[in-house]
Amino acid sequence: MKLKLNREFLVRHLFAFAVFAALGGWFGFDALVRYPAADAAALYKAIEGSEPAKGTDLESFKRGKIATQRVFAILALLAAAGVGIHLAAVALVRVDWDDAGFSAGGVKRQWADVASVDDSLWEKKGVLRLSGEGWKLTLDAWHHTGVKEFFKKIQDRG
Repeated sequence: MKLKLNREFLVRHLFAFAVFAALGGWFGFDALVRYPAADAAALYKAIEGSEPAKGTDLESFKRGKIATQRVFAILALLAAAGVGIHLAAVALVRVDWDDAGFSAGGVKRQWADVASVDDSLWEKKGVLRLSGEGWKLTLDAWHHTGVKEFFKKIQDRG
């Protein structure tokens, strides 16, 4: 058997990635195109919903709003990158097993190579941690389907 990426995990993370990327694009468009091209008084009215008070420094207001949109764009794009990197890292995990043992990261191990099984987070989070001489492996049932079967195989090993 082998682990497969959990479809629900994939869809939720792709959705979050798309939302963060879209927000980053929206904020970036405002910061780089829309706000710089707008008249400062019109921008004030569009954002604040009222006419500016007499003596308001509209150019300073405009510069501040452009800076804010730049920060929001950067933060949203960083969040998109974080979600995307996490999703890619999880998608690249390759684990398969049979009666003789398992392969993780391209390294074949025997069931007897497992020196420690930490299932303290299994009931609450579906997380299983294995370790042996010079290696560790953490599996999460939210990230991959097949982790439950892998855990059963670990429990049943002689």
